[in-house]
Amino acid sequence: MSATTVLFWRHGQTEYNRSGRLQGQVDIPLNDVGHAQAAAAAEILAQVRPGRIISSDLQRARETAQKLADLTGGEVECDERFRERSFGDWEGLTHKEITASWPEQFRVWESGGHPEGVGAETRRATGKRVADGVRAVAAETDGVLVVVAHGAAISAGITSLLQQDPEVWRGVTGLGNCHWSLLRPNTGSAPPWRLAAHNVGLQDPDFTARRSIR
Repeated sequence: MSATTVLFWRHGQTEYNRSGRLQGQVDIPLNDVGHAQAAAAAEILAQVRPGRIISSDLQRARETAQKLADLTGGEVECDERFRERSFGDWEGLTHKEITASWPEQFRVWESGGHPEGVGAETRRATGKRVADGVRAVAAETDGVLVVVAHGAAISAGITSLLQQDPEVWRGVTGLGNCHWSLLRPNTGSAPPWRLAAHNVGLQDPDFTARRSIR
């Protein structure tokens, strides 16, 4: 038994997204736009007939996942391995607020480094826990595995599953709210997973969103 596809789906919009605040592991719900985004995307993603829906245990991900479960008759399983990357003392703050109090650390952050002294989880640690979670769950899943998670966690997790180091390789960009990415087995080759589609959403032109899930 093993998944034929891993579909990473980022949660819908929250008020922190709207106002430009760093969310991390702050547990806040979807706003009205986020609920609408999740419902619309679920109509498309239901076509994949997921064998399993796993969600981060943070409520914005759970609420997004539930839209798909309501359409497919499935259940949402929660797994804390798919939580967002922790940003420590910066969670809940805007970039302006961060730069005012941590100017040196923010310069390190902007240059791609890991700022010391703020309690943020490293990209490498985030990628490892997400990738470890995917490998474990995919081995126990038939068909399509849908993982509902968060922007930084998904990017780092995909990078790790492609056997790259999230600290130094930035080939996987972040996802928009309620966008998704697809990984499929890379049979007989390394890395064992290949990225088949990335950061696909309903607003994309020429029905890319519909074609990407086939």
